[in-house]
Amino acid sequence: MPSRTHEHVPAPGALARARLLAAPTVDASVVRELERITGRPVHRGSPGTAPREPFVYVGATLPKALRSGSLLWFHSVNAGTDALLAAGPWPSGALLTRTVGRMGERIAQYVLAWVLADCQSVPEFAAQHARAEWRRIPSELAAGRTALIYGTGRIGSSVAALLRGCGIRTVGVARGTRTAAAGFDRVVGAGEDAGPLASARWVVSTLPLTTGTDGFFGPDRFAGMGGATFINVGRGGTVDIRALEAALRSGAVGRAVLDVLPEEPAAPGDPCWRLPRTVITSHSAGITANEDIVTDFAACWDAVVEGRVPDTAVDVGRGY
Repeated sequence: MPSRTHEHVPAPGALARARLLAAPTVDASVVRELERITGRPVHRGSPGTAPREPFVYVGATLPKALRSGSLLWFHSVNAGTDALLAAGPWPSGALLTRTVGRMGERIAQYVLAWVLADCQSVPEFAAQHARAEWRRIPSELAAGRTALIYGTGRIGSSVAALLRGCGIRTVGVARGTRTAAAGFDRVVGAGEDAGPLASARWVVSTLPLTTGTDGFFGPDRFAGMGGATFINVGRGGTVDIRALEAALRSGAVGRAVLDVLPEEPAAPGDPCWRLPRTVITSHSAGITANEDIVTDFAACWDAVVEGRVPDTAVDVGRGY
């Protein structure tokens, strides 16, 4: 298991006297649940200066004024933390947790929907409908095909488990030490993906954005795809868009489904809208629900009170 030395659990005494703050954007229903879980009032708003006493903050971003030594713990209402960590130095000793909730389930259903749409030629039939054209297009069975899934964490494992239910062979690509992971028929290391990449019918990315994954899908990796459909539900910055366009035009990539882009939201004139055989969705595959925030914060709170590192803690050194 990767080192967790960058994750810190607040001392019980400090947590007991800590103020609980929530960003103005946190829904009132969530604030009420935070108060119920912790048994203390929640102070809403973004103060201009950090409290002198220890504090816990819940929100989507951490304002610069709150990046102080008084911060014990920041709970992000989002799953991704790359933008949060890129915004400035992380306060030494502060715990960072994130909201995952049922995101893995939602993203897995998103991926399955596009996989089945691929098999049933939904884009082609939609285009025919627009032309009032009647022409049969053979369907394709998903069972027996291979999906190569980059990222073997919670989301990648959820995607793999759902695809396996349709008889799809799932191969996971782990960036670190190769280990077994739930939902996968096989797991390989990041440097062992050339063979599976060439034989995959679908290539799915669930990778976070870190210094190690920035531009991870570039010319060489796309060139190694044998006409596979590429589905990105991780982070847009992991993809070299120009390389993807070249691969789509050459046929190395058969189709692309992009839920995330390097620059969001994409302006109407952005070249990404002109990528051939591509569908772009508005970062909506795994939208966080209020119940997800409450459930994950409660689990984190219980772990911290017991002196344990929460399951959704982020190693700020690795970036995920």
